Amino acid sequence: MALNVIHVQGEKAPTKGPVLLVHGAGVRAHLFMPPTETTFVSYLIDNGYDVWMENWRASIDFPANQWTLDQAALYDHPEAVKTVVKETGCDEIKAVIHCQGSTSFTMSAIAGLVPQVKTIVSNAVSLHPVLPLWSCFKLKVFIPPTEKFTPYLNPQWGISAPTPIAKLISIVVELTHHECDNSVCKQVSFTYGSGFPALWSHENLSEETHEWIKGEFAEVSIPFFRQITACAFKGHLIAVEGKPELPADFTAQPPKTDARFAFFAGEDNRCFLPKSQIKSFEYFDKLRKDYHSLHVIPRYGHLDPFFGKNAAQDVFPLMIQELDRPH
Repeated sequence: MALNVIHVQGEKAPTKGPVLLVHGAGVRAHLFMPPTETTFVSYLIDNGYDVWMENWRASIDFPANQWTLDQAALYDHPEAVKTVVKETGCDEIKAVIHCQGSTSFTMSAIAGLVPQVKTIVSNAVSLHPVLPLWSCFKLKVFIPPTEKFTPYLNPQWGISAPTPIAKLISIVVELTHHECDNSVCKQVSFTYGSGFPALWSHENLSEETHEWIKGEFAEVSIPFFRQITACAFKGHLIAVEGKPELPADFTAQPPKTDARFAFFAGEDNRCFLPKSQIKSFEYFDKLRKDYHSLHVIPRYGHLDPFFGKNAAQDVFPLMIQELDRPH
């Protein structure tokens, strides 16, 4: 699969090294460039960083495909890192990873496939996916029968539902979600979490950003949902495709990375509970005391740490602080 990394350059040459941004599932690299006055990308550039954004196989910029976290961990992230290293001439880089970009990139790191990455800022979830009970129920009960009728779930069904199963899911969402008039926003909450909404607080979004998200979510692979269900019930990440380069259980042996992790969690996240990142921090902290860090951000959820209207004041400085720390 032909994937890409996007180099975003500012008016001035960077004074710091490269940082790779990795998006979540069913979105794309431009997730980090919402219609806010200060985006995370522009904030990084203003703070001297050389910014690269990865589009991996879960990106909606590519044709929908039946991807798993294993595939991204083994094929996508290592190649993206190698590309940035080659293009910049830097032997070491840093990364900011979100959601399923974070889980799969964490798999790459633990397996020793991205040794060039020395600092990793992880948002929402990494090694230990912890879900709300309603999300566990939906995944366990609804995904198996749904898979018989569609290979994907797609928040765009809130705008256009082309098949009977899409129409049925759209009706269910309209009957159960009354938190706003944005049909994609409601579909996102139904697809990814347990909340009204699940991935952000409406109070944290500008009207322009709330409208913008209509075009930023699309197909997500059912095999991914099967895998994250298995990981959630196991309590940590597991591989599902039997690739020899990846451990079957990502906690069964010490990580093959010396990268320092900075774990971020929105206190109000109803996609992956804050306990996800707390557990991962505790795991890594036991392996190397006082090396890694944890930030639980009050009044933020899953994605508004990146496109909340006040994120540039509340969240970005903390992430820059972690990127600036020596590893």
